[in-house]
Amino acid sequence: MSTLITDSNFTDADAFYAALADVHRDRSDAESAAINARLILLLANQVGNQQILEQALAIAGQVHIKE
Repeated sequence: MSTLITDSNFTDADAFYAALADVHRDRSDAESAAINARLILLLANQVGNQQILEQALAIAGQVHIKE
């Protein structure tokens, strides 16, 4: 069985966060949502493993909102 990696696996997390922020800078909410949707589909295609993707969806679906 394949298992989703939930520990940090970045080579440079700060650089990725900066690039992600840059791609969203000066975009409308609709444009940002479209970027996020395309990014999710591109990364899901890269992962390719249905079990891993379902694990990721289950974890992402556990929304914890701080009030």
